[in-house]
Amino acid sequence: MSRLTLGQPSSSPQRYSPVDVDSSDSEDDLSESTPFAKHSRVHLYQQPEEDDELFPAVTPGADLWTTFKTRLRYYVPVFRWLPHYSMDGFGHDFIAGLTVACLIIPQSLSYATALAHLDPIHGLYSAFIPGIIYSIFGTSRQLSVGPEALVSMLVGSAIAQQQHAIGSTDPKTGLAIGVIITLFVGLFTFFLGFVRLGFLDSVLSRALLRGFITAVAVVIIIEQSITLFGLKELAEHAGIGEQSSTVDKLAFIFANFGEIHLLTTIVSFSSIIFLLTFGSVKKRFTKLPFLQFVPEILLCVILYTVLTGVFRWDKDGLAILGGMESGGLQLPSLPSAPEGVSVRSLFGTSVLISIIGFVESIVITKQYATKHNYSVSPNRELVAMGVSNIIGGLFQAIPAFGSLSRSKINDKAGARTQLAGFITALFVLLAIFFLLPYFFYLPKPVLAGIICVAALSLLSEAPHDLKFMWQIQAWSDLGLLLLTFVATICVSVEAGTLIAIALSFLLVIKTSTYPRITIMGRMPGTKGRFRPIKDYPGIAEHIDGVLIVRVEEGLYFANTGQLKDRLHRLEVFGDMSVHPSEEARLNPVSHVIFDVENMPSLDASAAQILLEIVQAYHARDIKVYFVKLRENSRELFIKSDLLERAGGNRHFFRRTADAMDYIERETLTLTESEVQV
Repeated sequence: MSRLTLGQPSSSPQRYSPVDVDSSDSEDDLSESTPFAKHSRVHLYQQPEEDDELFPAVTPGADLWTTFKTRLRYYVPVFRWLPHYSMDGFGHDFIAGLTVACLIIPQSLSYATALAHLDPIHGLYSAFIPGIIYSIFGTSRQLSVGPEALVSMLVGSAIAQQQHAIGSTDPKTGLAIGVIITLFVGLFTFFLGFVRLGFLDSVLSRALLRGFITAVAVVIIIEQSITLFGLKELAEHAGIGEQSSTVDKLAFIFANFGEIHLLTTIVSFSSIIFLLTFGSVKKRFTKLPFLQFVPEILLCVILYTVLTGVFRWDKDGLAILGGMESGGLQLPSLPSAPEGVSVRSLFGTSVLISIIGFVESIVITKQYATKHNYSVSPNRELVAMGVSNIIGGLFQAIPAFGSLSRSKINDKAGARTQLAGFITALFVLLAIFFLLPYFFYLPKPVLAGIICVAALSLLSEAPHDLKFMWQIQAWSDLGLLLLTFVATICVSVEAGTLIAIALSFLLVIKTSTYPRITIMGRMPGTKGRFRPIKDYPGIAEHIDGVLIVRVEEGLYFANTGQLKDRLHRLEVFGDMSVHPSEEARLNPVSHVIFDVENMPSLDASAAQILLEIVQAYHARDIKVYFVKLRENSRELFIKSDLLERAGGNRHFFRRTADAMDYIERETLTLTESEVQV
């Protein structure tokens, strides 16, 4: 690699000035200039808070009542949109609410029965109570809140594990466990919103989530296949239950494939074909509006319920839902933990459910907020979902979060405000009071078929993501996806959830603790143009005896731990990609220039690390210079004695070119002195 040597001195360098530190006149930035140039630092780099509206503006001098109303409209959105509601939009909200109700009622029955392993009524409670509460506290106009396949699967798995651990099959025990999980989910979700952790959706890796969601879809399909083939009783006799692994269930299905119940299999797969065909027709004929609003799931439920009742397929061995009394709503109550149940384990499961459910919901929320040009707050969404699940838990509901499929239908049906969700909840309430007896002959295999179709929708994005990762050769992401997938399939859903979340956080921590610094080189034929050597390989040139390092971000306690090691590797090799075992590629340096233009701030830990770095360089007779130091950081440099230890103001400059001029002048002076001696 070619290098430049120190040249002849030029005009007197411009040292650092706290009055005017604009670097727009620097030759460093004549082209490809950063936004720092030609702008005031104070306005450009002031980082906004996550929620600028967390404390809405109140007119100075306003009385307490005005302040209260302003805050109330912000934290309880119903007081913002309801007083201004126009009846012109009621028809759209009503149709949307009715359309989603036709979908959520059979889904709630399916998820509660086949996934959460509770009575169907608790699925309807989850669609009603959280739906009402979210319409009051939620900020999304199109989000449909209720039971979800993924969340219900996690709840059912936790219930099965706890019951297996204490050796209980009592439905009341399972219900108590499920309700405790719902309350924990609500409390933890509310806590996340209260402490403003709404950024969590940006923390979880897409690859890890895709691997987990894909694996859960496969787990759901394999588990429901036992019901689809009519092998439920045989599985119970063989000791295959909810606590069994997915591999064991799959092996059982293959081993007993000759024992499948023919009528059950025909009903199951004909219902799946009906739903998939109807969905395909909807996608193909998008220009027929009325077709888009036809609730195929409700039609499927009605069709097979009527056929089973007329032909009495239940007498031929087809499992049906059976009698359910319309007992209305339960009085709110706090459940007590069954004897032997590990509450700590339930809380851990609830944390995982809360994070997964929120991430799914906030993605949907942001999608429709962008589409319809309104703002949403992740923190208030967390609060809304937390309150919804807390109150839902008091009424024996299972955890509820946003659903992509229902929200999509809600949007297509014309939902304009949260009133659409409120109307959906009212129709669910009617079902709770009056419609449950009419589901007596509803075949359980049809419910399993509905769940399998929902699981297939979870699989729909996996091929696209896999193709994309393969196309860009993202082998690490692909490996993480496969790791999460295999862990979820072979170990347990809880293990897959834990791995997905834990690895995501570890990746974030690893990235945030890795200091972003770049070694700069001088462009050929110039004296003051410096560019990153990694971006201009073979063009930007190292300068013998001088190491120019640009700090690309603010420094704080987390990302300065490895700063010394990275600087040493850059000093020796000039590139972080070179393995440490190789021989040094650069000559020893006698000057180090830190370009800190892109360092908007630093904390006390970072200042102490920098001080130690400067002292270490001085111990090796290496001089240190700083370029484009910001005024807010300069104050900490002074207080920490870093400015003085670095060499005082004479080692602080406005431009890298000025620092180079100073070094060349100093080197020339030293050389002349040696010659005279």
